[in-house]
Amino acid sequence: MTIYDIAKSAGVSASTVSRIINHKEGVRESTRRRVEALLREHHYSPNETARGLVNQATRIIGILLMDIRTLHHTDGVYYIERELEKLGYCCIIMNSGSTDAEKAEYIRRLSRRRVEGAILIGSGFQNDTVRQAISEYLPDTPVVLVNGMLDLPNVYGVLSDERSGMERCVERLVAAGHVHPAFVIDTQTPSNLLKRAGYEQGVLRCCPGYAPVVVHSGSSLAEAADATRALMREHPQVDGILYAVDLLAIGGIRALLEMGRKVPDEVAVIGVDNSIYAEICTPRLTSLDNKLLDTSITAAQTLIQVLQGNRAPKNVMIMSTIAERETG
Repeated sequence: MTIYDIAKSAGVSASTVSRIINHKEGVRESTRRRVEALLREHHYSPNETARGLVNQATRIIGILLMDIRTLHHTDGVYYIERELEKLGYCCIIMNSGSTDAEKAEYIRRLSRRRVEGAILIGSGFQNDTVRQAISEYLPDTPVVLVNGMLDLPNVYGVLSDERSGMERCVERLVAAGHVHPAFVIDTQTPSNLLKRAGYEQGVLRCCPGYAPVVVHSGSSLAEAADATRALMREHPQVDGILYAVDLLAIGGIRALLEMGRKVPDEVAVIGVDNSIYAEICTPRLTSLDNKLLDTSITAAQTLIQVLQGNRAPKNVMIMSTIAERETG
């Protein structure tokens, strides 16, 4: 039933029904009870889209991530959506794809949905194409980038300090006697490139005279295992391996064990993300904790501050820590 049907049944005006729905004063108590009974009887629910057109507020937040199969990112979406839901926001979650053209298209789609704010998850959104798309399609809409930054007045960044975290991982390996560390990387995202820079800086500082060893891998377990086998054939002196994400590290551990290499006695292993994978693999994986929960909650709270008309820091850096387990 529409608001007009409810009003006709109750013998009142549509504006009176609207006042009751919106909990406003100026309505007789007997009228309020009669209308509320009809609302319950007919399971009436206000049309939020129509209300948004009147109020110029949709209460919709757009969340973009490049690949919804990436567990670390979908966990972040869960925390963000729960935080925004507390304040009555509805989230549209979209899988944008990895190409810059796809990302720009999905930003355009968010604009067509009249979102009040947007959160982009992953450093892959930190590029000029996305920057231009936000400028064109969401110029006045607050946007929060998780693990990235863009120089726009309406864009805010929440980052994890993975670069110095990786440097500390190298320091940890060297302190344990693993003085020939290598780094395995898959995608060339801004986040992974910062991890690589942290690894190289750690080697420069902690391993005098040792040249950094960087190996490229695909993103699957099998590809990480293959990359690890090739690494150990070409650089048999390597006694510690840092992987750009936990999933790669698990593929690497599988390969090392199949080659008869003891982990961590002969080769120590450290991943990144401190994901559920690190807890359930054998041996349990030491991992750089880039503070997914803290980063996600901070992103949601930053957006809420801006939507409420309050000042929010343009960029927030959250310090990473090392989750110590059995592999390094």
